[in-house]
Amino acid sequence: MTDPQASFALGSPRFRDPRIARLAVEQGDLAAWRAALELGAQAAASLADGEFAVALREPSGRTFLAVDRFAIRTICYRVVDGRLRFAVRADELAEGSAGADVDRQAIFDYVYFHVIPAPRTIFEGVFRLPAGHCALFENGRLTVAPYWVPEFDDSGSLSMLSARAEFRQLLQDAVAAQLDGSKPACFLSGGTDSSTVAGMIGVVGGRPASTYSIGFAAEGYDEMEYARLAARHFKTEHHEYYVTPEDLVASIPTVAAHYDQPFGNSSALPAYYCARMARDDGVTRLLAGDGGDELFGGNTRYAKQRVFGWYNDVPAGIRHGLLEPLFKMAPMARAPLLRKGASYIDQARVPMPDRMQTYNLLGRMGVGNVFTADFLAAVDAEGPQRQQREVWQAARTASVVNRMLAFDWRYTLADTDLPKVCGTAELARVGVGFPLLDPRLLAFSLRLPAQGKLKGLKLRWFFKEALRGFLPQQIIAKKKQGFGLPFGVWAARHDTLHRLAADSLGSLSTRGIVRPAFLKQLLDEYLQVHPGYYGEMVWILMMLEQWMQAHRPGLGRLA
Repeated sequence: MTDPQASFALGSPRFRDPRIARLAVEQGDLAAWRAALELGAQAAASLADGEFAVALREPSGRTFLAVDRFAIRTICYRVVDGRLRFAVRADELAEGSAGADVDRQAIFDYVYFHVIPAPRTIFEGVFRLPAGHCALFENGRLTVAPYWVPEFDDSGSLSMLSARAEFRQLLQDAVAAQLDGSKPACFLSGGTDSSTVAGMIGVVGGRPASTYSIGFAAEGYDEMEYARLAARHFKTEHHEYYVTPEDLVASIPTVAAHYDQPFGNSSALPAYYCARMARDDGVTRLLAGDGGDELFGGNTRYAKQRVFGWYNDVPAGIRHGLLEPLFKMAPMARAPLLRKGASYIDQARVPMPDRMQTYNLLGRMGVGNVFTADFLAAVDAEGPQRQQREVWQAARTASVVNRMLAFDWRYTLADTDLPKVCGTAELARVGVGFPLLDPRLLAFSLRLPAQGKLKGLKLRWFFKEALRGFLPQQIIAKKKQGFGLPFGVWAARHDTLHRLAADSLGSLSTRGIVRPAFLKQLLDEYLQVHPGYYGEMVWILMMLEQWMQAHRPGLGRLA
């Protein structure tokens, strides 16, 4: 637990200023940060690369906070009685005589996003510093600002031959920088990123990696075939574990309680079992492949949104005068093909980033159907989308693809995937590193032309072409999957798991947040009809209640 009064410097920052870098080596990171702060808060934070979190309180009371560009390391803060308190975890600032209440808006945001994005936390008055931000508290005034905003070189052009060689070398350097001399090991899903990390460990580590994979005995969820393929190709020391419904029953309360606020990403459970398997094998540090999709254009939504974007290339007269009236015309609009066309037009007309929330689970189910009227009256239902629009506009680029990447650096990486991996690895007592988020690879991504990330509808085109011949062809060609969890399928069929979900939702129904009738219908009807889809809502609500029971067991009705 962090002392909320004492300065600390975490991570492994690399200072670009030679004088400050020398201070870090000779006197430690805190001394380097003190010297950097002489230049001002934003200038000081922008001097550091790599993962870091720093909280520096000076004798005068002036306090400086900063986290790295992806918030791999985190800091939470709170102003109490005119004094800034800070800690790594939000719950450390919510306890004691000045305890913090649960924030209703944070609960709404959680159900919307499945996590609580920074700067909000589950606790009123306790905030998390967003990725790429710093804060300065001076004379009783707190200023929080970004010190880094993604800026893409949209006009850049790269020679494929030279860029390929440079990229491979950057990958090797990034992986080498994350190895600490202990047993070289990594997560291995069988996807492009984890397979690349596994292979590069063998190139730079002096021996093949130890690899750890999770499987599920559920059709459509198991990716072990590709993990084994990568393991054979790179001759890794491979380890596997198949997660069962019984494992979920045993570990859901533990994982939910470990986080400092509700966390609803269901792949946290398989990540935890993977890290625990590695720890039992003597591993103290695991490398993860997170970031490759977001830096180099690998998520399927990038191609999907490009298809919708094509509609705006059609002349306005044809769109408004011909296509839209035609596809809305009855009875033609009832024809299956025309219904699809009308749906396409409806979505294409929604501006970004709102369009990416067209399939948002809460939006699909209806906020009025999910939440009680009293709870909704106390929250801002438009808040999440308003924040998303601000993040969307912040990136400096004319490319929609690059803007989607920058958007995902905040929501997918900083707020979701990195807390998932860091949190579950910490619970398993394993360190973790993210070589694909190396600052040199980030800089390469910023100058890589957008068409190298998404060429036509081909995802991460440059990444795959650059690694052709290194990765197995089957992995280059495979569709993205990852550590997806068949929770809904299992919860609909496995009595003990279903009972855990039902008990959790039953307890949640007493808090005045979610409508009891909705919770009953969700379990008794929706989950049985489409377990894969509605299981996600069961999961996030179950994890919310499991966190409440661990951290706020006496909390009564919130509405």
